[in-house]
Amino acid sequence: MKSIKTLRNTLAFILAGGQGERLHPLTMRRSKPAVPFGGHYRIIDFTLSNCVNSGLMRIFVLTQYRSLSLDRHLKWNWNIFSRAAGEFLFTIPPQFRTADSWYRGTADAVSQNIDILQQWKPARVMILSGDHIYKMDYSRMIEAHMRTGAAVTVATG
Repeated sequence: MKSIKTLRNTLAFILAGGQGERLHPLTMRRSKPAVPFGGHYRIIDFTLSNCVNSGLMRIFVLTQYRSLSLDRHLKWNWNIFSRAAGEFLFTIPPQFRTADSWYRGTADAVSQNIDILQQWKPARVMILSGDHIYKMDYSRMIEAHMRTGAAVTVATG
């Protein structure tokens, strides 16, 4: 059973800045997570749906490459979060806080936003890809992580 406190103390970073060169020409004008899937949906909707269905409602989406269509999609279609309940979905483009460059990969995107982790002080951080298509209950992985006392838990497929 999901512990609401456990999930409230977990912050999600969704990495959504990828060019998706292998999906060209679909990514000529948008990032890979913003590529349409099944009509109205976007690839990022899989990760966001997994978060919401797992009870993770504190989400930062790290954007970069051609993010306008992704930002618009998130604003218009994911406005389900309750600020009063401490829930949110915020997009964060590169801020150049710790480096004078764009994100240079997964670790760098997280590193350049380390101040957010210092500000929010979450008990746990989920770092998720915004461009994968799968279904997963993240709460089960968080519970297993806590039960085993692991320092880091990595899901692979």
